[in-house]
Amino acid sequence: MRRDCIPYTIFPLVLALAVPAAPKTGPGSPAVEVRRVPGGGIQPEIALDNQGVVHLIYFKGDPAAGDLYYCRSRDGNTFSAPIRVNSVSGTAIAIGNIRGGRIATGKNGRVYVTWNGSQTAAKGNGGRAPMLYTRLNDTGTAFEPERNLIHSAYGVDGGGAAAADSSGRVYVFWHAPIPGSEGEAARRVWVARSEDGGKNFEPEQIAWNKPTGACACCSLDAAADASGRIYVLFRSARESVHRDMYLLESRDHGRTFVGSDIGRWNVGYCVMSAESFARGTAGMFAAWESEKQVYFGRINRSADGVLTARPVSDATGQKYPALAESKSGFVLVSWTEGMGWNRGGSLHWKVFDPSGEQTGTTGAVGGVPPWSLVAGYPKQDGTFAVLY
Repeated sequence: MRRDCIPYTIFPLVLALAVPAAPKTGPGSPAVEVRRVPGGGIQPEIALDNQGVVHLIYFKGDPAAGDLYYCRSRDGNTFSAPIRVNSVSGTAIAIGNIRGGRIATGKNGRVYVTWNGSQTAAKGNGGRAPMLYTRLNDTGTAFEPERNLIHSAYGVDGGGAAAADSSGRVYVFWHAPIPGSEGEAARRVWVARSEDGGKNFEPEQIAWNKPTGACACCSLDAAADASGRIYVLFRSARESVHRDMYLLESRDHGRTFVGSDIGRWNVGYCVMSAESFARGTAGMFAAWESEKQVYFGRINRSADGVLTARPVSDATGQKYPALAESKSGFVLVSWTEGMGWNRGGSLHWKVFDPSGEQTGTTGAVGGVPPWSLVAGYPKQDGTFAVLY
């Protein structure tokens, strides 16, 4: 983790913790259940497989050197006993909120997890922070020993991402400087590809070699749609102040990408932002942060970019969006407010109908722990749940 990356919370513009509002459920709109992460964990991350099974990872332990755990649920109510993801204890990190585990599901429901290695992991890698990766074994009972996917593109800071398609291809993304270079302007988004279900990976390549830079301590996210197109969201860092949100898209299984600027934001510090995707019956949705608000919209498959992108509310101080879509096409947008460096906040949510219009289902609760995130998912009965 970079020590010169200044948390956004030291600036006086940060607002106080928002007062939670009473939850409401609109007519015809799915209800939303709010639950704590199993075992008192933090940083929930969720992926659904094609059977609707909920796959969950979360963090526990020392925020600077802790562990990731995995469990799953078929009904969205009861989760299996947790399995530790990392075979070497203390190799995961929670500090900064966005550097922890990322999960994806692919062919036959196989589960893949990647995360920024902690300083404990770096000690065994010549002092260089690794991009760690593992997958669930064939029987679904344990994870394979994690391995570092970086060959040359060292310098990970903001969190990475994983994506997988139904044909057995797996993709791991992170951003780091071009070897031999330094600074945010030299950072690029890198991708390591697997053609055999995550068993073997090609050496990493630059996904999109445009001089946008990348916000060093911001996260990125990635997803595959039903047709196998790959999408990536990341924040640029041109001239240190142009921290726009970019959407990358690949139609050739991650070999080449095209990119578009979908959200401009000029700010002279690292905002430690996060992004989210959701794939469902209504298409692929994306959410990101801009101007201290959460925006979301549906990706336009016929062109580069996102259509009908909008802020979820007029409030500011919004961070860490998470998306989920039900079988009937309703979209749950959840996010936090009032979060800061080593400071908790409140969980907020809204439900939008299949046409993208807001329903009457909305609410907020306090108690999101420091360093944590939120994650939503659809349940088998058509309702939603949010973990925090």
